[in-house]
Amino acid sequence: MSDSLTRRGFLGGMAATAGALSLLSEAGAAPGPIPEGENGLPLLDLHVHLDNSTIDKALEIAKERGVMFGIVEHAGTKENKYPTVLSNDDELGRYIEMLEGKPVYKGVQAEWTDWMGCFSKPMLARLDYVMTDAMTFPAPDGHRMKLWEKGSDIGDPKDFMDRFVDWHIAIMTNEPLDMLVNVSWLPEPFAQDFDALWTEARMAKVIETAVKYEIAIEISSSFKLPKLPFLKMAKAAGLKFAFGSNGRYPYMGKLDYSLEMAKELGLKPPDMFLPAPEGRKAVQRRT
Repeated sequence: MSDSLTRRGFLGGMAATAGALSLLSEAGAAPGPIPEGENGLPLLDLHVHLDNSTIDKALEIAKERGVMFGIVEHAGTKENKYPTVLSNDDELGRYIEMLEGKPVYKGVQAEWTDWMGCFSKPMLARLDYVMTDAMTFPAPDGHRMKLWEKGSDIGDPKDFMDRFVDWHIAIMTNEPLDMLVNVSWLPEPFAQDFDALWTEARMAKVIETAVKYEIAIEISSSFKLPKLPFLKMAKAAGLKFAFGSNGRYPYMGKLDYSLEMAKELGLKPPDMFLPAPEGRKAVQRRT
């Protein structure tokens, strides 16, 4: 019995190692050793903001929690109101240089649909990845509506959901994204009807588009989304997953929900997203 268990453990370890090597062979050079969790999954929090913090403080948290970070800053025109919005090559270049040589991946969270015009393709290609979400939404008159803000006029649930799903599809179709984050989030007035509003047909439309454009889906530990039915559909469709906390200091690197869902899904290293190598990043493949 002891020999059998030892052999089983050995073979399981070999399989996990093979999966990890397969994953790494498809990815770009990592900025350092990537910590591994259960089943050899890379412990990466690719949705970390430096608001109210510094890169050095973030690295202290990363070391303490045994997680590697991907740092993201909002990027787009100055019409997008955030404490920091990178809006041109000079600003993006300074941001990249600030992270250069640190054991972190470098990304941006793109804002609205016109962010690509702010930057040159060579400068965007210096990033490891680009992510966005669908939470800034076009109002009927065309202005940018932040759905998380109270008082937003979002109409009736069915009409909103039809437009919201179409908005997800438009974003993924027209923008060179590596990751879609905060996936399936709903504004507060509709959140209590989540299961009724996110029908199988609506989930399928989002997932099919992500598959078409090779866009990874974040498992968000901040919003505890997507829920398991969405994630099961995404896994069956062959999508890759990323972990994200959407964390600001000191909450970055908390991946409890992400890891819980990974266990429920039985995720292995090949199921996970890692930033692509030179030439395979979305901003290079799709522009």
